[in-house]
Amino acid sequence: MDYEFIRRFYSREDVLEEIFEYSKNRWVAFEGKIRKERTFLRYLHNTPLQLKNKVDIKRYLLVFERFKPRTIYASINVYKEITKEKLKDPENIKFCSPIIDIDGTLEDFELILEAGRMVVEEIMNHGIEKSVFLKWSGRGLHIHINERCFSEEIRKRYHPIDIAYAVVDFILEKRKNDLLKVIEKAKGTERAFKVENKIDIQRVFTVPLSFHRELNFVCVCFKPDEIEKFSLDWVDPERFRHNKKWREFEEGEGDRLAEIAIKERGGYMKKYLMEISKKAISVGIEKKRISYGKIGRFQVMALLQAARYYKLKGNLEKAKSFGLNRAIFYAWAKYHKPRYGMSKKRFLTEKLGIKEEELKKEKIGNEVAFLSERGWFIIGDKEQLPGDFDRQIKERIEREFPFEIAWKVALDYISRFPEDILLDQHEFYEKVYKPVRDNFEVLVRRYLKKR
Repeated sequence: MDYEFIRRFYSREDVLEEIFEYSKNRWVAFEGKIRKERTFLRYLHNTPLQLKNKVDIKRYLLVFERFKPRTIYASINVYKEITKEKLKDPENIKFCSPIIDIDGTLEDFELILEAGRMVVEEIMNHGIEKSVFLKWSGRGLHIHINERCFSEEIRKRYHPIDIAYAVVDFILEKRKNDLLKVIEKAKGTERAFKVENKIDIQRVFTVPLSFHRELNFVCVCFKPDEIEKFSLDWVDPERFRHNKKWREFEEGEGDRLAEIAIKERGGYMKKYLMEISKKAISVGIEKKRISYGKIGRFQVMALLQAARYYKLKGNLEKAKSFGLNRAIFYAWAKYHKPRYGMSKKRFLTEKLGIKEEELKKEKIGNEVAFLSERGWFIIGDKEQLPGDFDRQIKERIEREFPFEIAWKVALDYISRFPEDILLDQHEFYEKVYKPVRDNFEVLVRRYLKKR
């Protein structure tokens, strides 16, 4: 989408009004890109961003123009004061919004709404009706309980973030089994389908009528009685449908749920103050999906070399050692040889510290690799162990898709080539590795479609 359209959208009076009304007294953030890299902006001149009026939105968009900001976020916390020092003080938090995050793919749109209905139903079962609203965030739902539905009396007894964390946790636990049944139906393979408690002290969520960071959607609010009518037409920035009744709340409506939730699930602050990591206390219900994300050439080389060795030799642990060894070797060779014009022997001796005559060797066709005394492949004086492969290759691949699938795909791909190509170092590099070094995920996608 043309950035000029986004800029004009954010200059609309009705859009500015909604963003400001939601974001006031919250810590805000803008997201854009510079040189294609995501840039998250929370400070200006070392001062936390906040909206004191609608004009501030235009001002920040102008100040950060080079980043082309398209998404606006606001903290779950409503603060008494917004300064760098005060944001560190838990007593500075006046309210905290309980928000349940449902995330998936557009392919599972109906299932996301089904999960949303379950969550809203459970919230209403505990007496909260007027103070609930939903936001379509882009690929999922944010289900909000208006933070002002908890009375001042209950907020004096329990910290606001304890209330928010416990309420979200309690609702998820109550409907966990039902939600798992919905999630198991998910077919989308681009992202995980998750229903999560993301409450933590610095959490932000997309504000109403903000653009999604990737999709050409805007974040619209709607009330529970509109779930059955909701469609993606509502998030079209040129004709969006947005319910301003997200402001509605009834003070005290959430007190009973807060009491029960705190007693059953406990709060957040004690864990935070004990310095337990946010990741450790974030709970959720999810079914992991395949993202098809790209993996780097280093990982592709290591994976295919490991599959090559396994195909030829049949030893999985040594295959991992060999795969990582070859990936390191080629990475160093690519950098040093053109720069220094070295022969292979000089490169091995001077740059990698290898003295050929002192080391064991193993031939894989016409390629020679060196071994340690323990039989692992080695560069210089460092062994490449199977555990190193797992940390540097397997864990990186698993950020995008399960390693067991990547391994099956690699073995299947390797098996297409005759043995004489696998035994030839140059032929393997040119005919096996190079054609897929930048698009290995395409092989994964094809494999999954055939299953």
